Amino acid sequence: MKSTVVIKGNKYGMTVILDPEVPFEKLLLDIATKFEESAKFWGSAQMTLTLAGRPMTPEQEFAIVNVITQNSQVEILCLVDQDANRIKRCEKALNEKLLELSATTGQFFRGTLRSGEQLESETSIVVIGDVERGAKVTAKGNVIVLGNLWGSVTAGVAGNEDMVIVALEMAPTQLKIADQVRQFSEKGKKLGKGPVTVSVENGTMCIKTMKKGLFDLLKFN
Repeated sequence: MKSTVVIKGNKYGMTVILDPEVPFEKLLLDIATKFEESAKFWGSAQMTLTLAGRPMTPEQEFAIVNVITQNSQVEILCLVDQDANRIKRCEKALNEKLLELSATTGQFFRGTLRSGEQLESETSIVVIGDVERGAKVTAKGNVIVLGNLWGSVTAGVAGNEDMVIVALEMAPTQLKIADQVRQFSEKGKKLGKGPVTVSVENGTMCIKTMKKGLFDLLKFN
């Protein structure tokens, strides 16, 4: 019997090939079974996901990602899409979401902060770009970097330890939340693989690979 779901590894993650004839609800059940059976093989991993074999709506893609993460320890970092027009639509939707958030919550800065530059915020701030080595970001709330964080960041500058620092990649020189400070002497050493969140737990600064969607952490003050 022909399998309705075929999983293949690729250079950056996995490709899931889906039967174009099977009803979508049945396909979701087959995906759940396939990933539950192969959970030990894939283990705990972060991967990109390419979906092939049939056209799908964004809602269907989201449902597939949910089924995969619920039935395995695989974390999907992003969907790889060769449709240039849809990539542009997704980028447009993201920009609109960022503008909506900036109007009602914290501040947004678009661009790369270079060595010697400083950025300060009286609330939380999202940097849409990189924070290069020698640059510094300071905020009373959270600091979210939608790019690489190589410089110094201070969150919760008024003493609030509930704030977080998040970046898509981190190899910082210094991180500070309220009174908790960590210095990093090894230049270029990344803190974890992929997106990382830094928080204070029981009086200690904790660095963890992100296990939730980025916008789940955007709780501004």
